[in-house]
Amino acid sequence: MTPPPPVRCQDPERGAIGVFLAVLVPGLLLIVGLAVDGGAKVAATQRANAIADEAARAGGQALDLSAALTGQVRVDPAAAVAAVQNYLERSGVQGAVTVVDGDTLQVSTTISEPTTFLGLIGITTLTVEGTGTADLVTDQNGGAAP
Repeated sequence: MTPPPPVRCQDPERGAIGVFLAVLVPGLLLIVGLAVDGGAKVAATQRANAIADEAARAGGQALDLSAALTGQVRVDPAAAVAAVQNYLERSGVQGAVTVVDGDTLQVSTTISEPTTFLGLIGITTLTVEGTGTADLVTDQNGGAAP
């Protein structure tokens, strides 16, 4: 007669590491995705603000020459809008400009950045907005400040 096969003790924790990793890995990927794509969003926001500021400055240099000859220094609204739109087009950014009180330009920009990791959960692009303002400042003698 042959002896019965030895009875193996079933380990209740056998395979527990597999379940642990199955839960942990997607969570870690999400955290890495938020860090990478969150950093990209911050960088895109800084870029949108910088481009809006520079576009506003470019528009702020479009002076109304006829008013300047009479001693009033102010922005030519049509030339300012054209200068801002030209700057935005050269930068490859969508935006809008508003002339306020004849001497202040407000520019808003919009940038869409593709995501790296968040596309795994359905977020394929991040859209950010930036704003910039330029004020035409005059010196005490009525001339345009440098």
